Amino acid sequence: MSKANELAAHVRSEIGKVIVGQQDSLDQLLLVLLVGGHALVEGVPGLAKTLAVKALAQIFDLQFARVQCTPDLMPADIVGANVFNLATSAFTLHRGPIFTDLLLVDEINRTPPRTQSALLEAMEERQVTIDGTRYPLPQYFAVFATQNPVEFEGTYPLPEAQLDRFLVKIRIRYPDAAHEAHILQNFQNGFDPRELQTAGVRSVSREVLQAARHEISQVRVEPALLEYIVALAARTRNWPAVSLGASPRAGINLMLVAKAIAATEGRDFLIPDDIKTAAPPVFRHRLVLKPEADLEGITADQVVRDVIHSVEIPK
Repeated sequence: MSKANELAAHVRSEIGKVIVGQQDSLDQLLLVLLVGGHALVEGVPGLAKTLAVKALAQIFDLQFARVQCTPDLMPADIVGANVFNLATSAFTLHRGPIFTDLLLVDEINRTPPRTQSALLEAMEERQVTIDGTRYPLPQYFAVFATQNPVEFEGTYPLPEAQLDRFLVKIRIRYPDAAHEAHILQNFQNGFDPRELQTAGVRSVSREVLQAARHEISQVRVEPALLEYIVALAARTRNWPAVSLGASPRAGINLMLVAKAIAATEGRDFLIPDDIKTAAPPVFRHRLVLKPEADLEGITADQVVRDVIHSVEIPK
């Protein structure tokens, strides 16, 4: 059994002590950590988005911080600022919440574009600049930015260029009746999401995560599968319902996520099914649909499914 496969099994077991159901979404959150990217997490309030990221931080013994976005949030509120100390007559750096391992940015579309840009710059460069001095961010720094899909009043939608910087967009849906009953039973039995340490979640060392990342980098990709990834991305660009298709960065991210899927399933080689599984979360936030497609009720996920069916699978 590979390191990534063992790690995935451990995470599924431990996070199951905290989160009920949502297995596909939780697997995608793990893939973000394994690849070293950032995620846009979409779901209505109350679906345990924050709890899931906190649980991941506890499993990997990583630092966790949360930022609640509001229209008056300034860049310094996230990255920090130099503050003059009257006692020492010198400036002291007060680090913002961005100096952490896992950063949950709640309702990122409620913060103004200037603050969004400061955050997204840190995501891309993995460093922040304060008064001309650059400060590196932690090795495992990852942003999980949430969005409410139904409430748009007073929001600042992320432009396409910024959306493209997110590795995946994860959709979290309502649990089914059985899972929701299980959630109620857990709370009846005394589960408290604010006291995760009492849930008995077992941590793993950061070295295990690093070993899994190295293993993923060694997954073999045959030339025919590279051509398949390119064909999928290119097909989105001339799809009738799409005005802006997947970028070359999307193709790179598709390959990385597919390799992570292969490794978590215990393989050191890529197969077409890995790519097809990775395509929806990697592509869905990068496709801009034409207005007439929106009016017809066509969704990005539907387009991705149709694109996958239209491109020949390599033998």
